[in-house]
Amino acid sequence: MKKITKQTYLDWYENMLFWRKFEDKLAQVYINQKVRGFLHLYNGQEAVLAGSLHAMDLTKDKMITAYRNHVQPIGMGVDPKKVMAELYGKATGTSQGLGGSMHIFSKEYRFYGGHGIVGGQIPLGAGLAFADKYYDRDAVTLTFMGDGATRQGSLHETFNLAMLWKLPVVFCVENNGYAMGTSVERTANHTDIWKLGLGYEMPCKPVDGMKPEVVAKEMDEAIERARRGDGPTFLELRTYRYRGHSMSDAQHYRTKEEVKKKQEEDPISYVLHHIYEKKWATEAEIKKIDKKVKDMVSECEKFAEESPYPEKHVMYDAVYEQEDYPFLPHKL
Repeated sequence: MKKITKQTYLDWYENMLFWRKFEDKLAQVYINQKVRGFLHLYNGQEAVLAGSLHAMDLTKDKMITAYRNHVQPIGMGVDPKKVMAELYGKATGTSQGLGGSMHIFSKEYRFYGGHGIVGGQIPLGAGLAFADKYYDRDAVTLTFMGDGATRQGSLHETFNLAMLWKLPVVFCVENNGYAMGTSVERTANHTDIWKLGLGYEMPCKPVDGMKPEVVAKEMDEAIERARRGDGPTFLELRTYRYRGHSMSDAQHYRTKEEVKKKQEEDPISYVLHHIYEKKWATEAEIKKIDKKVKDMVSECEKFAEESPYPEKHVMYDAVYEQEDYPFLPHKL
């Protein structure tokens, strides 16, 4: 695994803070109706991404996830201004404003979505890994899902074939405890989601998803196993989201006291405490990072605000049409 150094922690702090503030800004503009539709925020889960990125080879490895997908492409290298513009529905967005919040995508940076269908990305992630194995490419695909998606039948079908074919994929469930709004305890007879891998003799384990260095270590082991050709791993990354499932979530299923207690484990505060404890930065240096992050978020907002909406023909250009389609009358 790449060495975890002083600079690693400083980068983690800056990146995680930026992801948090980026999405805080999205929440603000959503209330102002500048971002429409659903909006699923990642607040609290940043250590999962930070640790995963440290273990990946960003020149060839891939990532796919569900609809809580705004900051992952930024971590993979996508310009955050383009991500915010996409959420605004602007022409300068990652998909010319046609994808929106749940469908951020970048082939260039090997980020394959952003999927609105619960669990839909699980077999797709295995498919990406299958292609890499078929073409003998030295790449690994990280396939993320929420705890609610693990109840989908497609997960079991995918696990079976991924093990049978020894695909270079790491399955990662970000267990934030509540899926859409129902606790893990109320959706299955077991609470240890990682044990689902045992039925396929797939290496699997729980991981503290609030500490980036722990995530990095376990993810590195799983990625290297996949890269060697030994097949997939299933990791249950135990984390917590501080906001609702989406912006429309009233959160009646948990108490404010519970959220407040969980915020004591905030991964950003954890990393900052570690930096101060090791005397790797002064308060003045941290304030400089804070200001840099604030300025970056403002640049993203300005870019999105000033970008034009796509022309109407762009929407129609993305829709398939066959004029002589059988079974349908030519004039409706």
